[in-house]
This record gives sequence, structure tokens and C-alpha cells, in this order.
Amino acid sequence: MLDVGAITGELWDNYLARPVRDRLAEALGAGEEPVARRNAMFYAALHDLGKASACFLVRFGTSRWDRGQLRQEGRAWRATARRAGLPLPPESGMAPRAGHQHITAHHLPRLLGCRCGHCGGAGRPTFPGLHTMALLLGGHHGHIPHLDTVHRAARAARADDWEPYYRHMIDTLARLFGVDLEHLPQRTCLERPANLPLFAGLVVMADWIASDETLFHYRLPVQPVERWWNASRKEADAAVRKLRLHSWDPGPAQWAGLFPDTPRPRPFQATAMKAAPADGPALVIVEGATGSGKTSLALWYAHHLARVNGYHGLYVAMPTRSATDQAAAEYVSFLTHAFGTPTDANLAIVHGTAEASSAVHQLLDAGEGRRGGGHEHVADTLPFIEDTLSCAQDSETCGRPVLDPWYLRRCRGLLSPFGIGTVDQITLAAQASEHWFLRLFGLANKTVIIDEAHAYELFQERLLEAAISWLADAGASVVVLSATLPTVTRQALVDAWCRGHRTQPRALRTNGPVTLVDEDGRVTCVRPDEEPAAHHTCVELAPDPGPAELADLILREAAGGGIITVIRNRVDSAHDLWTEALALAGKHGWRREEIVLLHGQMLPRIRLVREVSLRETLGPGKDRSERNPARPKRLLVIATQLLEQSLDLDFDRLYTDLAPVDLLIQRRGRLHRHAPNQEGRPASMRDARMTVLHLPGPDGLPLVRVPVDGALGTPAAPGNKDAHVYAPYALAMSWYLLHGLVTAPSSCPLHADEPNPERRHGTACFDAMRDGASLIERAYNPAPFPVTPIGSLLRATHERWTDDLGDQDNTAYVRALHPYGLDGEPTGVEALKSGEAHGRGSDGTRELAARSRMGEPTTSVIVLFRRYADDGSPSHSYDIDGNIPADLDDHSAQGDQESIEAHRAQQRNLLLNTFGLPASWFRQIPPVSEWPPFSEGRALRNRHVIVFDDGGRCVGGPKQGPIAYNSARGLHVVRKT
Repeated sequence: MLDVGAITGELWDNYLARPVRDRLAEALGAGEEPVARRNAMFYAALHDLGKASACFLVRFGTSRWDRGQLRQEGRAWRATARRAGLPLPPESGMAPRAGHQHITAHHLPRLLGCRCGHCGGAGRPTFPGLHTMALLLGGHHGHIPHLDTVHRAARAARADDWEPYYRHMIDTLARLFGVDLEHLPQRTCLERPANLPLFAGLVVMADWIASDETLFHYRLPVQPVERWWNASRKEADAAVRKLRLHSWDPGPAQWAGLFPDTPRPRPFQATAMKAAPADGPALVIVEGATGSGKTSLALWYAHHLARVNGYHGLYVAMPTRSATDQAAAEYVSFLTHAFGTPTDANLAIVHGTAEASSAVHQLLDAGEGRRGGGHEHVADTLPFIEDTLSCAQDSETCGRPVLDPWYLRRCRGLLSPFGIGTVDQITLAAQASEHWFLRLFGLANKTVIIDEAHAYELFQERLLEAAISWLADAGASVVVLSATLPTVTRQALVDAWCRGHRTQPRALRTNGPVTLVDEDGRVTCVRPDEEPAAHHTCVELAPDPGPAELADLILREAAGGGIITVIRNRVDSAHDLWTEALALAGKHGWRREEIVLLHGQMLPRIRLVREVSLRETLGPGKDRSERNPARPKRLLVIATQLLEQSLDLDFDRLYTDLAPVDLLIQRRGRLHRHAPNQEGRPASMRDARMTVLHLPGPDGLPLVRVPVDGALGTPAAPGNKDAHVYAPYALAMSWYLLHGLVTAPSSCPLHADEPNPERRHGTACFDAMRDGASLIERAYNPAPFPVTPIGSLLRATHERWTDDLGDQDNTAYVRALHPYGLDGEPTGVEALKSGEAHGRGSDGTRELAARSRMGEPTTSVIVLFRRYADDGSPSHSYDIDGNIPADLDDHSAQGDQESIEAHRAQQRNLLLNTFGLPASWFRQIPPVSEWPPFSEGRALRNRHVIVFDDGGRCVGGPKQGPIAYNSARGLHVVRKT
């Protein structure tokens, strides 16, 4: 209890952002910060008050895992405790069960002076704030409990039995911390909704740090409590230093100091910088084409907002894990230049497979003062370790990004002052999932940057809006980066921000590209004095000729040189095109290694190698002003949507399947991305050219519906399997808009003197800055459809599309937590409960479990490969060729350095072999509950494991069912022939 109180005080002084401190001072000290700080320490220390109960104390030495000596020690301790007068049941007796956190929640209001009926009093005085605080402390294991759960805990620790012990602990803590118990109830007023998750998160963070035996140590019971308290304060100070939890203190910095590679801001960046608020939090929405400089502007705003608001850092939310891993290097570079004083910056990479990232291991090594240690034996088998931290080793830089292993545990990454991860962490922070309030607490102390906002489905958008409202109420700032957004989406973000600040939303009458909203709801739209340079792209709408003919066309087109990508909507179609291209490679003089396949069903072990290789050859070089010297003369990359988001790659020529128009604009961003490569492009590819492929139907319109095979008695009908990926309306509308572009008179200034050149060539000249906003508005806010065949198709598919959007909207509504209701009333703590089953469920029903996206759910499995020696003995490897033996021993994460490094390497290898089985596959394979357990390695007990032989046949796990593996196709369900 003393350790938790001490670390709470240190976090208050060194970690909390200034707006969070101000709000907690309002909630716990009537605006007096020193009083609030002492009260916060006191309440946090009391979170484990309920451990003084029979049901908790009898657990020592009685667990089924406790053996021998520990059981004897437990019996001896209980005997001593009974002799000392503790009201424990006899050794053979039973104590009523309840969570100790719920016992705390039950007794606390009465012990601190509430006399309402629930506290056994006559009704006066009543202190609702004490009951709110009790429920927050009762949620320190991750779930704010239901009132019924708290009331049931009364029988587990009767007041008559334990009252003297509770009083003693309360009086002692109050004396040590300097708490005024007489006025404490009146000063406890948690009416602002954000104060609920903020304080609950502070308590959990303090508890986790104080429970770490490497940071805090046991003390002799014979020592006086004052000596204990002095030791707690010293260890708390040391813990904050070790975990690098001191707030960011950025000094004044010019653009060139933060971004030495681009020392002068672009016009739109310079204009947006001038409009930055001088004080207070802000919502900043930055819209622009890929490569326009949005990320640098967001980082400048993070630096500026930290200076004026006292935020302790930033969190960057990316759409995918791959995007997160690539962007990490850019943020490492920023942090090395962004610190006001020489120090280490703790940068956490936050997603489910973060430990498989090379950047994570280099950050860990940097934090331990080692270079190359800890992953050397992994690097031997994974030769794609990037030197992303080379700049961090420069002694002349101000900051050095590092990572402490403490942040690798679940939910802790968001507590790091600096973090980059997936957007899922934010969407989960607005749902009643386990430790949701801890996630929100970590985010609320930062500037939160949400990247690629256009890429999220409506379900995610609604959850992000809820999170933005919470962050606004907490005093945080939010920067949203996107390609051009529909007006309705932009307005929804502004409305969410204003709801959090309880201001009247104001309609947006002009567009950015930069929109700023302050805490009073004032909206400023920023446009540069000069328009950015146009990026003209010749867009062609063409029928898909099929994989064989398309492969032949592309290989001939780039036979003399050129870097081409084909982005397909499905893995099957990408694999089919790759197979045909390999078959035709020799005919056109191509080498097999010049044809690359990349998709999400590959094991991370293979996919990450290819992503890194592509970044090294097709990304910018070390000198961004020069052509990348590693750029090849010729390459064909066939990929799925992995290339669509945040990968900084530059292609000479682009083919893409028909997709929603906003995603097509995003895909265009992979084309002619880096200006220094322009002179080296083949003459035929000097002009940016994108071909959009569609499946034509017999009536000349695109096929956009799911095909019907007629197996269930319904008439067979041709269709497009891409309709399983994107809504038929979105595909039909994209075709309609593009068809209009290529058949209408040109609006391009470059062709003003030419008589409609695009129609002559069957192409249109497209510029994202000029045409993007119009196309997106027409797609998502359509005018009446024409009375034509395409109009009939749009009307028919639009109704289903709007129904699907309604389902997403409703699903998000029932899951999202909001700080204020539709009537503006603040949300109370009772509405934040996580479930009635002793706080363990999500919210009582499986169907309402928290989720971060509406996509098909997956089940994570470990993939291994089995081979047999000459004597028949089996061995397992991480790769199908048997070159990387699988280490399946049980390594401790808490032992000596050698054991820790072995554990770290093993976990990374397992993550590199982790695959998410889509739920639809279980229609053809047995559920995981029916798989035989994997018994050949202690490290994988209680894990779902699939084993393949060296031919890719499944020999362990779901042995029945058409599931197979090869390095190119990845895991797949064998298609019927």
C-alpha cells in the first residue's frame, strides 16, 4: 500500500500531463493541487484494503500449484495469525469468497464517513463521490464492477470482524500522507466523466509498477512504518527514472531542427504552423495526397502541443501492423531531434506481434546499453534486421529512443510516453473491454495522432469518435491524418470533439486541407497561399483480361525496364497472376526473382522479409534528395491491399483491381512517389499511369455482385468474388465515376488546348488535389442516380450498402462508451461497469464482447513444420525447408540474462509463425476445441498449433479438412477443382 501511494505521487509529479493534473485536482482537491495529490496517493494506496479478509488471506499456500514447503509455511502463518487475533476460519473451514477489490469497494464509503442506507446509516451525511471512488478502486483488476457484485462482497469480510484493521490502515496512511480525513469526503467529487477512467487508470498503473519485484523490494516487519515509507519513496523515484516516465519537456525548435532532411516546410505546412493555437488542446485534421508531408506536420503539432499543454508524449495510430513497423523508423528519427534536453525517450511499438519487429529488439538493446545483443541468434536466421536505430546511437543528437521490457506486457505499451501502434488500441479504449480505462488513461496524457483515417470502416469511425470525445474531456489533443475525407466524416470528427468539450458543434463551411478546432469549438480552416504542385496521373478503365493475358501484357510492357505493381483485392487472384507470370517469365527474358508476391496469408516470417526488401529497394535512400542506389532496373510486385496503406514505396507503373474510389486514390499514392527517381524511369513510364481493371458483365456494366453457384437450387449467376471484400455499391460507384472521367471532356489544364485527348486514348488525366474531393463526395453523398442501366445498378446496390452501414453504426453504438449522452448529461460510473459476473465478463454476453473492427474474426494459431530423421525421430522447424529449428523448451522471462534472451528470441520466432485462421475456414475444418493438444514442447502448452510436413500437408492440429501450406500461397484452404 505504501509503495502504491509513493509511486502515485511520483506519477503525479513527473508523468501526468498538465490538463490531467488539473482535472484530477478538481476531482480530488476542489482545485487545490497539493491537496489533490495527497488524496490521490491515499486512495490509490487503499485499493488493496480488501486483502484484509479471510477469503484472501487463507489463499497463501493453498493453491493447487503450491507444493511442500510453501504449503507448510502457509499453515504456520495462518496459525500465527489466528493467535494474533485475525478472524480467520479454522484450517478445515471455508471462508466466503469475493474478490478483494470488491471488498474494498464495499467497505470504503462507510469507513470514510458516508452514512447512506447502503453503508448501514440513517441517510446523512451522504457522499456520492465516495461510492464513485469505491467502484473505481474496485475495478483495479481491469473491470469496473456492477453494484450487485460489490454488495455480494459484504459477506466475505464482515465489518464487525475487520473494522479495527481497516481503521488502523486508514489512519496510518492518512497520517503518513498528510490527508485531512474530515474534509476528504467533500473534496471527492468525480463529476467530470473523464476523471473516472483517468483516476482508475492511474491506480492500475501505480499498482503494476509497485508490484514489480525488480523495482520494489520486501521489507522486514520489525521496521517502523515511517522507515517503510521512506524506502517506498526512494524506490518510487528510482522506478520512475528506470521506466523513463518523466514528462517530455520539449524546448523551442525550428522546423529544420526537427526535420533536418527537409529543412524548409512546404507552403501548406508553413500556413498550418502559423494557425496553431497558442495554448489549450486542439483537434487538427490534415488532409492531403500521399507524400504531401502530412506526417511531418503532425509531428510538428505534437511537439508544439506538448510545449503549450504539458503533454508527456505522443501516440501514433496506424491502420495495420505492417504500417506500424515501417513508420517506427520515421518516428525514431523524429525523437532523436525533438527533445529539449539530452535524455532517453521510451518508444513502445504497440500491436499483437510487436515482439516480432526488429525495431522492438533494437529499442530493447538500446535501453540496455547494448548494441546487437539480445537478438543476435535471431538475426542469424532472420537476416532482415534493419538498422533503424543507427541515428539513435549518434552522441550528438539530443534524444535516444529506447524501450524498457516492462512495456511489452499487455496494455502497458500505451503507458509509455511515446508509442506507435495500431488503431485498435484506440477503438478498444472506448469500449468496456478489460482495462479499457487504462488504455484511455495512457492516451489522455499525450497528443494522439490517427493516421490513414480514410481507411477505416464506419464501425471503427464511430468508435474513434467516442474515443475522441473522451480525449477531449480529458484535455488531450488529437491530430487526424487522411486523404480527402467526405464532408460528413470530417463533420463527425468535429462533432465528437465538441461533445467532449460540451460546446455547440459548428458546421464546416469550407475545406482545409487543414482544419483546426479549439476547446471552445471554434473552427479554423487553413489553406496555403499557393496551391501545391499538381500530380497528374493518366487513369485508364479497362476490362480484366484474366491472369494469363494480364501477366503476358505486363511482362512485355516492362521487358526493357520498369518497376510495376499490380494490387489485387484477393489473395487468390494475386496468387493466380503470380503463377502465370512465373510461367511466362522465361519467354519474355525475366528472372523469377524479379517477380515478387506479397499478401497477408503469408506467415509473418516470410512476409516481413519481403516487406523489408521492398522498402530497401523501392523506398527512399538514406539521402532522400538522391535516387535510391539500390533501386532495380526491373521488378514486378503482385500484392494485395498490403501495399495500399503507409508503405513508402515508389512504382513506375500501377495496375489495380476496381475498388472504392477513396482506396483507388490511396493506391495511386504508390505511383511516382519519390521525385528523385523521375529521371531514372523508362521513357514509356515517365508519365504516371494507373490502369483500373474491372470484370465486365454481358450488359457492358461491371460485375459487382457475389457470384451464385446454383448449388442450393437458386439459378446460377456470374459475379465478382471481390464483392466479398468490398460492397457492390462501392465497386459500382467507382466504375461509374471513372467511366465518367474517361468519357467526359478533359478538365486538365495541361490539355486545355487539345481537343479532348483523354477520350481519344480511353484515359483521363486525374489529379488527387484537383479531383479527389469531388469524386469522394459524389461517392459517399451521391446525387440522384441517372435513369440508365448503371443508375439501376447503383440504386439496387445502394440500398444494401446503406443497410450495412446502419448495421455498423448500430453495432458501434451498443459497444461504445461515451462521456456524455445525447442529451448532454455526463456519464456516471455505473454506466462504465464491465459485467455483472464479478466483473469478469465483457458486459455479460459473448455477443457484446469488445472488438476493434467488423472484419471476419480470426483464431490465432502457431504454425510448425515436422520432419523425420533416418531413425524415424521427429523434429520441428519454423520453416518448411527445415533450416530454422524450433526451440520449444520453456524459457523463463525472469531468469538470468541468457534465459531472458532465449525467451525473447523464442517469443519472436513464435510470433513470426503466428497466423490468424479466418472464422469461415472452420466450415471446412474442425473447431480448435476438437484439435488434439500439441504435447511436444512445453512452450506451446495451451496454444493452438498446426503442423505441416515438408510437402505442406497438414499432419497436426486440424488433420481433417482441406488446409495446406506453401511458401508462396501461405496457409490456405485447397480450392475444389
